[in-house]
Amino acid sequence: MRRMMPVLAGALLVVALVAIPAGGHHDDGKGDVSPPNLVELEHEFENVVAAEANPIGNAPRGFAPCIRGMAADTYPCHRVDMLSHLTLGDLGLSFANDIWGWTDPLTTKDYALIGGTEGTVVVDISDPRRPAITGMLPTHSTAGGPFWRDIKVYDDHAYVVSEHTGHGVQVLDLTQVRGVTGDPVVFSETAHYDGIGSAHNIAINEDTGFAYAIGAASGTESGCSGGLHMIDISDPAAPSFAGCFGERGYIHDTQCVIYEGPDAEHRGKEICFNSAAEFFGFHPDLIDNTLSIVDVTDKSNPIELSFFEYANDGYSHQGWLTPDQRYFLHNDELDEVFGQVGGTVTRIFDVQNLAELTAPVEVDHGTTSIGHNAYTEGRYLYASNYTSGLRIFDITKVDQGLLPPAAFFDVYPLNDNPTFEGGTWSNYPYFHQKKIVAVSSMERGLFVLQPRLGS
Repeated sequence: MRRMMPVLAGALLVVALVAIPAGGHHDDGKGDVSPPNLVELEHEFENVVAAEANPIGNAPRGFAPCIRGMAADTYPCHRVDMLSHLTLGDLGLSFANDIWGWTDPLTTKDYALIGGTEGTVVVDISDPRRPAITGMLPTHSTAGGPFWRDIKVYDDHAYVVSEHTGHGVQVLDLTQVRGVTGDPVVFSETAHYDGIGSAHNIAINEDTGFAYAIGAASGTESGCSGGLHMIDISDPAAPSFAGCFGERGYIHDTQCVIYEGPDAEHRGKEICFNSAAEFFGFHPDLIDNTLSIVDVTDKSNPIELSFFEYANDGYSHQGWLTPDQRYFLHNDELDEVFGQVGGTVTRIFDVQNLAELTAPVEVDHGTTSIGHNAYTEGRYLYASNYTSGLRIFDITKVDQGLLPPAAFFDVYPLNDNPTFEGGTWSNYPYFHQKKIVAVSSMERGLFVLQPRLGS
């Protein structure tokens, strides 16, 4: 690794909406049916101009408790305090998107890993009121446009994918951050996997040592029709191709677990819960949106157990299981945009019988923003809902179809529009330090927040 100097942010990414011809899938010449191309369908910023990015920013950076519904006279809030804030300029990014975390097992220090156009930034938040930028892993490729990246962690290694052409999967040994002090450094890749060219996202089952690149285009291996491209990472620095599942079209996100839920027939198997979409045009009537459940225990022979095409859909995006694996809490990214629903909606799928899915319960949260990434931890769902910020819901009554609000922090106070103009992309609530949540804001950078919740 080498030392880096902070770089001020440049212009934000803008992707124009382009009409899609009928039959949006196309063959790549290798027998793969590829997902919709990014210029046509990359939904994160279609038909909008992303919020104006101020690389320096005038928002507060230090501790700001939530007092009478506001933090630092800037951010609407309820039972969530801001511990610290780093701007895009601080991070050396022109745009920020996905976020994940890592706790060093040797030092128990917590680190936030935040992705953006230029690369992946590692931030030491072991003192959450005084975050320190450790360094950046630059993007492997810049081809195709100023795209984002997504990150997950296994066995002290970070795995990074991007929509950049030829990016593949970057592997970074995170133990390199130990002892780094002073100016941030530039990290070099520990390893690189070229079995895919690009991917929208990556998921990892830490219990099995397998990664799942999703929304991928072919590299040296099949792109798996944009579905599950399975990678053996049991040797963290030597990823290898393991198998494909491409029968349900483009998978935007997945959660893969060793199943321990109530369906006794499938306990002990590795099961993936996929937010999948088959595109035939950019219109709700031309997108088949599903929750697909697949047994991937045998990577050479994955078996779809069930799928359900739900109503009032836009674009099946992401979801997460409740801790007891009885329910899957699902977000659709375009149902608000297309006017399919009246406000921000989370769908509760009953997955107690993996082979027989039924229509989900729709929970309207009373906001108008677009639902994006959400994760469960303990009795709460932590949802990043773009312009309405971090929203936290109580899941103890999920069996009754209820997700009552518990707390929130709005990192985009300008409005609550159902657009992609700004706000939070994702959050990470799993640090060693309890009740600390790292939140990524596309135009404002990194927030370290502390909800004031019950146990």
